[in-house]
Amino acid sequence: MIIREIKKEDNAKVKEIIQDSLKSLGLAIPGTAYFDPQLNNLHHYYKHLQHANYWVVEMDGEVVGGVGIAPFNEQEEVCELQKLYLSPKAQGLGLGKKLMETALSFASAYYAKCYLETTHELIAACRLYKKFGFTLLQEPLPGSDHSAMDAWYIKELN
Repeated sequence: MIIREIKKEDNAKVKEIIQDSLKSLGLAIPGTAYFDPQLNNLHHYYKHLQHANYWVVEMDGEVVGGVGIAPFNEQEEVCELQKLYLSPKAQGLGLGKKLMETALSFASAYYAKCYLETTHELIAACRLYKKFGFTLLQEPLPGSDHSAMDAWYIKELN
């Protein structure tokens, strides 16, 4: 298992993992990451944001998932944990935990808080967020992009 920064040649595989995952849950709908315009070129998107990054995880030379950190509200030093997805064969192996550790370690160098949007349907993901100290919010933070999400979390960093 290797966790590394996304490369241009990873774009199509990461998009496929994200869209397949959302489709399998009936979430290939507007208001989810399924239709995010940056999905076509995540490498470029994260590379051109300040204090942002996207990491992929490889198993046996194949990209099987990833996670991103991007600015959300820079005045309040809030970042967003984005697009944490694993292919089915990579689930249940502790890779989500490793990706979270990588992303939050990076985030804590630049931000005071980390925000994320998800859906209650992603039970394993919500459990993981709580395990990492994220607190469930009653509503999304202002500026939220994904209107179909119904669970919003925040975590104090450092």
